[in-house]
Amino acid sequence: MASPPSSGQPGPPPPPPPPPARLLLLLLPLLLPLAPGAWGWARGVPRPPPSSPPLSIMGLMPLTKEVAKGSIGRGVLPAVELAIEQIRNESLLRPYFLDLRLYDTECDNAKGLKAFYDAIKYGPNHLMVFGGVCPSVTSIIAESLQGWNLVQLSFAATTPVLADKKKYPYFFRTVPSDNAVNPAILKLLKHYQWKRVGTLTQDVQRFSEVRNDLTGVLYGEDIEISDTESFSNDPCTSVKKLKGNDVRIILGQFDQNMAAKVFCCAYEENMYGSKYQWIIPGWYEPSWWEQVHTEANSSRCLRKNLLAAMEGYIGVDFEPLSSKQIKTISGKTPQQYEREYNNKRSGVGPSKFHGYAYDGIWVIAKTLQRAMETLHASSRHQRIQDFNYTDHTLGRIILNAMNETNFFGVTGQVVFRNGERMGTIKFTQFQDSREVKVGEYNAVADTLEIINDTIKFQGSEPPKDKTIVLEQLRKISLPLYSILSALTILGMIMASAFLFFNIKNRNQKLIKMSSPYMNNLIILGGMLSYASIFLFGLDGSFVSEKTFETLCTVRTWILTVGYTTAFGAMFAKTWRVHAIFKNVKMKKKIIKDQKLLVIVGGMLLIDLCILICWQAVDPLRRTVERYSMEPDPAGRDISIRPLLEHCENTHMTIWLGIVYAYKGLLMLFGCFLAWETRNVSIPALNDSKYIGMSVYNVGIMCIIGAAVSFLTRDQPNVQFCIVALVIIFCSTITLCLVFVPKLITLRTNPDAATQNRRFQFTQNQKKEDSKTSTSVTSVNQASTSRLEGLQSENHRLRMKITELDKDLEEVTMQLQDTPEKTTYIKQNHYQELNDILNLGNFTESTDGGKAILKNHLDQNPQLQWNTTEPSRTCKDPIEDINSPEHIQRRLSLQLPILHHAYLPSIGGVDASCVSPCVSPTASPRHRHVPPSFRVMVSGL
Repeated sequence: MASPPSSGQPGPPPPPPPPPARLLLLLLPLLLPLAPGAWGWARGVPRPPPSSPPLSIMGLMPLTKEVAKGSIGRGVLPAVELAIEQIRNESLLRPYFLDLRLYDTECDNAKGLKAFYDAIKYGPNHLMVFGGVCPSVTSIIAESLQGWNLVQLSFAATTPVLADKKKYPYFFRTVPSDNAVNPAILKLLKHYQWKRVGTLTQDVQRFSEVRNDLTGVLYGEDIEISDTESFSNDPCTSVKKLKGNDVRIILGQFDQNMAAKVFCCAYEENMYGSKYQWIIPGWYEPSWWEQVHTEANSSRCLRKNLLAAMEGYIGVDFEPLSSKQIKTISGKTPQQYEREYNNKRSGVGPSKFHGYAYDGIWVIAKTLQRAMETLHASSRHQRIQDFNYTDHTLGRIILNAMNETNFFGVTGQVVFRNGERMGTIKFTQFQDSREVKVGEYNAVADTLEIINDTIKFQGSEPPKDKTIVLEQLRKISLPLYSILSALTILGMIMASAFLFFNIKNRNQKLIKMSSPYMNNLIILGGMLSYASIFLFGLDGSFVSEKTFETLCTVRTWILTVGYTTAFGAMFAKTWRVHAIFKNVKMKKKIIKDQKLLVIVGGMLLIDLCILICWQAVDPLRRTVERYSMEPDPAGRDISIRPLLEHCENTHMTIWLGIVYAYKGLLMLFGCFLAWETRNVSIPALNDSKYIGMSVYNVGIMCIIGAAVSFLTRDQPNVQFCIVALVIIFCSTITLCLVFVPKLITLRTNPDAATQNRRFQFTQNQKKEDSKTSTSVTSVNQASTSRLEGLQSENHRLRMKITELDKDLEEVTMQLQDTPEKTTYIKQNHYQELNDILNLGNFTESTDGGKAILKNHLDQNPQLQWNTTEPSRTCKDPIEDINSPEHIQRRLSLQLPILHHAYLPSIGGVDASCVSPCVSPTASPRHRHVPPSFRVMVSGL
């Protein structure tokens, strides 16, 4: 087994290295020839004076030009030379000096292990290992360091694998690891309040480890990783999935070659611009998009498209040099050091790790200084140059001294936490085809500093971490509510004016005959309907949820009761007219207002039963309907989800069907009554025409309003406007049709509505009523008090008729006795006949006169033309008084008397009829008409 060489002094054999490294070290002597010339002084580093004992440091890094990462080793050598010179000038390790021996690993595992083996076998005893660039070589060597009691300090190995202190306890690095950016990303997410992100990772171990660590960092920080996508070659599928999951903040982990493909896919999916933010690694080469565009380019991804998708991305990487104007441990500011470094490197290309290499040399010097102080303070009196690979004690002293490192270097504060550098992370943003530094994160202080006015988002504000869904209640516009409320108030004022008019003129014949109490109910129903508009306009923007739920029930009750009250009273009035005028065979018909109130109350009772059952079984509840998202009208990066409040229950359709069916039957009943009473010619009583117009308008408007309201249920302003206008129109037109004609009539001709008391029937009604022996000819007013006065007047007239009958008997007898007395009769009874004629102030018809006269003669058969008394049959010339000529002359006198005095009292012939209307066979004698033919004047 190969053993590490000693420093020339005897000592115990070193312990075997760990198994993996031991196996490789055993094979290396067989594979590679021993070459003492494989090591030497650091190129460009001045040789120490011969009298100073060296402190050897093993330098492992790629240096050849054949390896891509060889530029890193060559680029840091000028910084290493500056550090060694400054340390020597300050005599920091007096009387020792740093002796850095460089070994080229060529970023190859085998060659790297051989270089390490040669350094141990053929070189001096190295106190520490400086270097480690390539992750694979570094991890193999770092795993075996504990067996050699060597502490390694890397300046360029950023792989997160090396952060495992159980596996790599002797490994340190001055450069932050790839995982060090995750706390910085967390701080950036919190700064812009991004709480929902997605990850897009290339299937490479390095990126997968960073992604896994990021998941652990974000866990418990109230930041959701909504989607985690990975890809190997084609990222487009993963990008599309991120968009489908509404990921706005994308944390990417991929190399620069894949970055071009990712942004091309982002351009195709439109995942760029003001709504998206890409956060990717910032360690890509300068102008990397120019180098990789050719490989990623295709016909669908032009350069301008790639740059458009890249615009605004944020890169996260460690800070190569501190931006603070503070003197470092070397006594120079980072800016002064950078100038010296640029002068020193001459034709060698720069490396972004040069500052970490510079600080690394200072870390080694300070560590060895503390180790020497520890040895000097101990009782062992051991010198540091006496170290060998088996000296576990001195190895632990150097390890502890490394952990105590804390100074300000050119890369910032140099502090180790579990072997990891707590460095500074910078943020850059791609702006106008160039990367601009916009902020930095200090891991030691855990602070984020955003440079003022440098970070630029493509929108007016930082992108949202998701599609912000602003739930917006669709409410009724306040101006619209105000306008409709004003119209409603005007309608209520009009209704109040009608109420005042109705109450003030309640004693007028026109208003009395139209039932003022029913009119008041019609007005009350209209005002309740008006009041419901105020409640329909109150939504969640005016009242609370609990109040809105209460309003759902209240406004339904008010509108239902108001409708029934208005139209119930109107239909009850019409029913009374129908009941009186259609039952012509009845002697009298008295229907008081109390009975009409009972009818309206019955209708309201049905309403209350329906509403109470509705409320008890399935009450109305407040429900919120959510509609699909809409873009923000103001152009903000948010989506509007409209919310709309409804009053609904489980069986809404059934309950509405019951209410609509009942109201529909009520409307049909009103139409039937209006049709039946259409020929009643008393304007004060007959509202059938206006009722028909009201029912027509209300029916049409309700049907149209219900249909349009249902179709516009997602537009509360339109729906409320339609409902309110329908209610206003229906209530207003109903009240105007009922009261405006009365108001006009009362203003112009108050008696016109009560002057014509005659029934006018159609031809069909005349045929139906011709079978009856009498016809109703007068109608009293509906007032009960008026009824008593009419009955007294009726009694007086009947007494007058009786007196006139007696006078008529006497006149008839006198005419039978002597024809010469005709002149006397005419002279003495002229005034009496005038009185009789003046009694005929009612309207008669000729056909009625014929019927009454015929009826009168039929009840006096003894007065027929062919009936003679024995005492009267003589051949004396005076007996010729019964001749046809005398009889015709007497009839010419008697019939006008009957016409003007008797028949008008029972609704007989018209006053204009002056010719005889009876058969020539009728008797001239006149008897009293039986009471069954006398119509009592009765009120409604």
